[in-house]
Amino acid sequence: MKQTRIWMLVTALFAIATSASAQSKREVIRERIDSVLRKNYEKGSYDTLYIKRPEKLLTLKLRGNLSGNYIHAKNKVEGTELTAKLNTDTRATLSLSANYMGLAAGIALNPARLSGKNKDMEININAYGNRFGIEGIYQLSKTLSGDITQDQGSYHLDKGYLQMATVIITGYYAFNYRHFSYPAALTQSYIQKRSAGSWLAGFSYEGGSIKTTSDAPEELGNARIYAGYFAIGGGYGYNLVVKKWLFHLSSQPNLIVVKNNNFKLNGEKRKESYHFPEMMVNNRAAIVYNINPKYFVGFTCVVNSSLFGDQHHYTRQVKWNARAFVGMRL
Repeated sequence: MKQTRIWMLVTALFAIATSASAQSKREVIRERIDSVLRKNYEKGSYDTLYIKRPEKLLTLKLRGNLSGNYIHAKNKVEGTELTAKLNTDTRATLSLSANYMGLAAGIALNPARLSGKNKDMEININAYGNRFGIEGIYQLSKTLSGDITQDQGSYHLDKGYLQMATVIITGYYAFNYRHFSYPAALTQSYIQKRSAGSWLAGFSYEGGSIKTTSDAPEELGNARIYAGYFAIGGGYGYNLVVKKWLFHLSSQPNLIVVKNNNFKLNGEKRKESYHFPEMMVNNRAAIVYNINPKYFVGFTCVVNSSLFGDQHHYTRQVKWNARAFVGMRL
């Protein structure tokens, strides 16, 4: 009986030791991950008189998002002028995001998509840094609709007749990154303490297509428009700090240096020529109000526009995304 109690005690002590060892290993792993994140979070060459990190390490944000795409095209061939004004449905989503020392994750809800009223899809990937930053947008839409006007009259193009797929990638380099912070305005992962501006250098790429669907009427034919271009340029951005307010405005015009646009109708393909100058412009705006060190609210807007062609044949496209948000730091 005594021997049995001894073995029970040994077994209990072994179980406690094993549990403590496993817990200790988890603590070590957690501390190592936390150390790597903190090291990456705190590194960076910036002037702390102008920029600082939030005191709290975890940031939660609830965001309401609106986005859309507008196209205005004009084509004059053999004396006949054709004008098209098309736009996608405005896409509305509600999202929740969490950021812990630069490691971010989020979920989004699109009520119109859940109800089946809008099957458009859009993916946004953004990485904003004080020195470098990049934005990526992918959009797949079947809600492109609008009016087409020609010499003989005009008609309305209904939803479902066209499918548009677009990829837009933009990047920037901020020369005055020690004093000027893009993420302070756009992601709130930094705080701008004093007003500052910076000259910018960057690039833009856009590729995509618009084609008729099986639901399109026969008179539209089997049509496909492909657009692909790359642009480089620069601009200027400024963060204005007024007490608890931050106002941001920036513009980055880019000159198209590589273009590959073509139009295909009923098997016949025609390539579009380059007309200097053709441009892509990236505009960003933001307003952030820091209620106190814990809570903040704000609004951001990013607009990517392109203009190419000449006075007889041109296309203008505007892709926009606006967000209103409320945030909390813990």
